[in-house]
This record gives sequence, structure tokens and C-alpha cells, in this order.
Amino acid sequence: MGEENISVIIVEDEPEFRRRFAQIVENEPSMRLAGVAANKREAQALIEKENFDVMMIDLGLPDGSGIDLIRSVSQKKPDVDIMVVTVFGDEQHVVSSIEAGATGYILKDSTPADVISCIRLLRAGGSPVSPVVARSVLRAIRNRMGPSTPTRVANPESNPLSARETEILQLLAKGMSFNEIGEILGISPHTVTAHIKKIYRKLAVHSRGEAVYEATQMGLLKS
Repeated sequence: MGEENISVIIVEDEPEFRRRFAQIVENEPSMRLAGVAANKREAQALIEKENFDVMMIDLGLPDGSGIDLIRSVSQKKPDVDIMVVTVFGDEQHVVSSIEAGATGYILKDSTPADVISCIRLLRAGGSPVSPVVARSVLRAIRNRMGPSTPTRVANPESNPLSARETEILQLLAKGMSFNEIGEILGISPHTVTAHIKKIYRKLAVHSRGEAVYEATQMGLLKS
């Protein structure tokens, strides 16, 4: 199996979404569907017997919390990337999932192309999140830091990002998807993903929300 091949398991209780996400993975030549589970019990059995790179998981399972599964997998299989795919974009669910070990968080209305791009970004070291989720992350950070936290004054010469990376981050901050950014800039989604990976590394962050927040604090983005 080549290093490009990414094995994925899907934990989703709703049959329609389970079939949809399974089909998305199966239709991507560089990915392998390692298994699907409809509930927590099936997921636990699947996790024990299968080797996989990415777990796509819903939070609202009929026989338990998806967050418990996230915590278990992150502890037992630290090399696995965990991406929440859910209808819950509120701050409580987002923060609880991230604290449990989730490395990505997208909503169920994400397009097939975005789902594939997010899985690739996960394996590349990034932490993709949907725009509405990014806002929840920002709210959580602001609430924890409090209103008196000063904003750092930017020194243009100290900007660690290239002009293209800054341009991409500006579009990320507006909630653009990887595909939309690629279309606007005339580059492929894979190139966008590569730039975003560099942005995360340079800013020492792990998600879209953190990148936007950090860049704003550094004065690299316009308010």
C-alpha cells in the first residue's frame, strides 16, 4: 500500500449520511474504506480489529457519546487522526471534542470535495474545521482569555507568512472553502492545502480558527 493511500473508518448512526460518507471515501482512489459503524458498540469492535489512519465520527450516537470514542481512540491509537462530522457546531460540542482529541471538525453539509480535502489535510498535519466551527473556536478562546487581553501590534517586517500565504489566510478568515480559494487564486485545492499546512506550522497552530485568531492578534489580518 502506497503512502498516499489513507484508510478511513466511519462512525455514523444515520443510514443516509453513513452511505454518503462511505461513497465519498470509496470514490477517492487514494483512500480506502476500512469499515463503517452505526453505533458506539459497533465502533468499539471495529476500532479493536482494524488498522486505520482516520476516523470520521458523529457525536450523537444512539448508545453513547461520540466524544467518549474520540477520547478512547486518541489514547489507544495516537497516530490516528479524528475528524468529527456532525450537525453540532456550538461552542460546547466543539471544545469538548477538541479536548477529547479530535483533530478536525466539519459539519455534515460539507461537500464531497471538502470532505476529501479535509481528510488529506488531517494526514498532512493540519486541523480542518468548517467556518461556523472556526467561529465557535474563536469564541471559546476569547471567553477563556477574557476581554482585557491586549492585541499585539504588528511589525510588517516580522510577518512570517509569504504574500501568497497571507492572501490565503485572508480568504480562510472570510470562511472560504479550499476549493473556493483555489478557484479565486487560480491554483489547485492540493496547492491550497500545502500552503495552509505551512501557515499552521509558521503560526504554531492546528486549525483554521486558531490561525485566524493568532494572525489577527499579530496584526497580520485586517479586522
